[in-house]
Amino acid sequence: MKKLLSLCLLFSALPLALFAQKNTTINILFSSDAHFGIFREKFRGDTAVAGVKVNAAMIDQMNHLVTQRLPQDKGINAGQPVEAVDYLIQTGDIANREEPPYQSATASWQQFISVYGNSVKLKGHQDQPATLLMVPGNHDISNAIGFTKKMVPATDPTAMVQIYNLMLHPAQPLTNAQFDYKKDKVNYSHNIGGIHFMFITLWPDSAERVWMAKDLQTVSPQTPVVIFTHDQPECEAKHFSNPAAPGTFPAGSKFENLVSEVYKDGKEVSKEDAATNIEQREWVKFLKQHPNIKAYFHGNSNWNQFYTYHGPDKDVNLPVFRVDSPMKGKYSAKDETKLSFQLISLDPASQNLTVRECLWNTKPNDATQKVIFGESKTISLAVR
Repeated sequence: MKKLLSLCLLFSALPLALFAQKNTTINILFSSDAHFGIFREKFRGDTAVAGVKVNAAMIDQMNHLVTQRLPQDKGINAGQPVEAVDYLIQTGDIANREEPPYQSATASWQQFISVYGNSVKLKGHQDQPATLLMVPGNHDISNAIGFTKKMVPATDPTAMVQIYNLMLHPAQPLTNAQFDYKKDKVNYSHNIGGIHFMFITLWPDSAERVWMAKDLQTVSPQTPVVIFTHDQPECEAKHFSNPAAPGTFPAGSKFENLVSEVYKDGKEVSKEDAATNIEQREWVKFLKQHPNIKAYFHGNSNWNQFYTYHGPDKDVNLPVFRVDSPMKGKYSAKDETKLSFQLISLDPASQNLTVRECLWNTKPNDATQKVIFGESKTISLAVR
């Protein structure tokens, strides 16, 4: 726990200039949906492998990435040694939802600490420990507020509370007894290499956008902005609040009440891909008001994908980066050779950003395997 605290507190302890040098590439490793508490069907010759073991294997591969060279893909520092990793970003579902037989959020958080607190050996370009940055996922929130199906215990806000304390550094740490999801959101930002990184709870709904608008007032409209959150830009309909009884979980309802905004596209969620067009249009309006928002990173539905979000009316173009999960990837859950995380390289001078897929388990039976670089994409963050 002490080491994890040092990783998280490092940013506030060091001068901002350290992270904004104009001649140093900033490297960031990105993963999501750790899902401590569940098991992979197959992993490295074994069956029913616990999330704590799989996540530890991924972290080990991250640690060794710094000894490798980047591919000749025309991206930032192509062909050069990785050398250092300045940040490690995790966008939620630290704990799996505590539906029996899965363990409590408290037990999952303890496993997360054991892996991320004790196993991360990454060092940045100034030889400082890599800074850990996190937001919660839908499972973390459901554990804290309740769910449509039985959980044991009925609520356990441990993961939410600990993420809040580690990321927001309140003078008086929040306790489980004090936690109130209506006000205790994990929203914060950091200026890294001249880029404004925003971290928000689950999805930019109407309530989140109030905080985002206020935060964006602290930076110039010419400053590029990058968003990290859990849900994809469309959000899932079931994640909205129940229009019939907001904040409650009546029998038969599929609404999970994870975002404050009440669902407006209907009265019930009848299918997994139910429309969120009304909600998205307000989000798109926000994007048009803030054209310096240049990229969006997320987990939730997990595989490696670089794509463009156009909105329901095809009138916006936002570069989006979706990342895989070590436990619940759409493709990697069945084919472990497709397991991946992402390496984000930021060039502060040019304001270009390269994202590279890092396939970390292509040879499941080889203990000495190295990361294999897959897809890559470079974008400009510069505000024109």
